[in-house]
Amino acid sequence: MAAGDSLRSPGSTQGFRKRRSSRPRIGLALAGGGPLGAIYEVGALLALAESLEGLDLTNLDAYVGVSSGGFVAAGLANGISPAQMYRLFIAEDRGAAFSPALFLRPAFGEFSRRALSLPRLLAASAFDFLSHPFRPGALSSFATLGRAVPTGLFDQHAILSFLTRLFATGDRTNDFRQLRHKLFLVATNLDTGASVTFGEPGFDHVPIDRAIAASAALPGLFPPVEIDGEQYVDGALNKTLHASVALDQGIDLLLCVNPLVPFDATAASRRRRLTVEKLDHGGLPLVLAQTFRAIIHSRMKVGMEKYRRQYPHADILLFEPDREDADMFFANIFSYTHRVRLCGMAYHNTRSRLLAERDAFERLLAKHGIGLNIDRLSEPHRAIEAALTDPRALFLERLSVKSTAKALERTLDALTSCVLSRPVG
Repeated sequence: MAAGDSLRSPGSTQGFRKRRSSRPRIGLALAGGGPLGAIYEVGALLALAESLEGLDLTNLDAYVGVSSGGFVAAGLANGISPAQMYRLFIAEDRGAAFSPALFLRPAFGEFSRRALSLPRLLAASAFDFLSHPFRPGALSSFATLGRAVPTGLFDQHAILSFLTRLFATGDRTNDFRQLRHKLFLVATNLDTGASVTFGEPGFDHVPIDRAIAASAALPGLFPPVEIDGEQYVDGALNKTLHASVALDQGIDLLLCVNPLVPFDATAASRRRRLTVEKLDHGGLPLVLAQTFRAIIHSRMKVGMEKYRRQYPHADILLFEPDREDADMFFANIFSYTHRVRLCGMAYHNTRSRLLAERDAFERLLAKHGIGLNIDRLSEPHRAIEAALTDPRALFLERLSVKSTAKALERTLDALTSCVLSRPVG
């Protein structure tokens, strides 16, 4: 579904729907896509933050994050602006930057546990085989050795440590119940296959950082995350976006970002954006990447049509990459240079769509008290660095300086009064 298309929200059929207030309720839903997806989402949000007047992305009514989108959603719900996220996750700041290389720490603990089980499994398999070596399918005795294969290649402990420190800073919190706004992070229960929404009653006691790790535990890459005796994996297994989680909260306008779309190599080659027309020339990795993107994107389109029927009074805006963008498909997200370029591409792509569909956007956004800064969008050479000046942060900084000065002035007045009131001699 293209950005600018709108859907409408539920009536009395939704249990969470409350009496409509004068102020529109606005939410944000972010899909997954690994480190690459999070980088794209930060760039798109930077464009939205500076282009949509009357909207504060850290002050929305509901946030939904799936997989890597959970990182960004949790940051926004904790008051971390897109500009601050850029500095944390993308800009080259050796003291504070979150490096995507943290996703590549080997899961030595998982390897050790599986290796220790191998002798026992091998002995049991050999005994079963030798007991009836000539029976049909005797070699199936060794199928149990599959239990010794690790459930994931990489470890999330470094990621968890980073998030724990991040949410312990300032006024941030690692507790869903202490957030000023609703945050929902979706994972999949491995043993039941059911989606679980952390942040909802009954699941809001789980630390936010652990819920993020569970939502982002892509099977095969990361081992399942244990929470309250249950094993959880990536939240995108059942749905790509889980936008209904926010819409069930009575959201009037839902902004969505989906960073992964199928790559149109034929069109890109025809427009000279690609030198190789057929993806199979890139081998199995490119074939699997395209297959994965096509599956999750087609599933999301079906979900969007379903939301159209279920929520006829809500407006939904979906932002996605250009399907002909080769950089987005072939990117090496573990390169600092590529990270910066991809984030900038997302920034410019989102700005271009807002400007190209300005009439539709202006009409729809006006219903929710939001304006479109056409002058800013019309700047042809505006760089992403221009969006890194966070007006809200500067305002708070100036406010803090003024408050400190006033407090110091009051202290000095009190001290002077005290000194003058003391008897002489």
